[in-house]
Amino acid sequence: MQWTARTAETVTLALGGVLLALAALGLDAVGRVLVGGAAALLLALAARDVVLRPRLWADAAGVEVRTLGGRTRLPWPVLRVRLRTTRRLGVRSRLLELDTAGGPDDDGTLVLLGRRDLGTDPAAVARALEDLRPG
Repeated sequence: MQWTARTAETVTLALGGVLLALAALGLDAVGRVLVGGAAALLLALAARDVVLRPRLWADAAGVEVRTLGGRTRLPWPVLRVRLRTTRRLGVRSRLLELDTAGGPDDDGTLVLLGRRDLGTDPAAVARALEDLRPG
């Protein structure tokens, strides 16, 4: 099983970035900096989605997460899967929390993934991971 950002969202980000970059060409110097910065941000987010595809996948051995720093393997015996729900300014958000308990020589690993990272509701991913967990 694997999860990744939605393709339509990635394409929309890239298209928005290109359109903003083109619009920035016709602006004054300050406008070029502001709109060009927004274009660069959107293009960077789209590139991140492409590079980190798929973001999370699971098999019988455990879960693997792709980050900008590389791939992290989280084996089932030490993996704790939780759903973290927060509420700020009236907006509720959910995060999938993947945590490995650290030992004396290991600090453990904590990975937080949101709906945008996974392409679906983190609660559904948490249920699917628990269903896939052996034993």
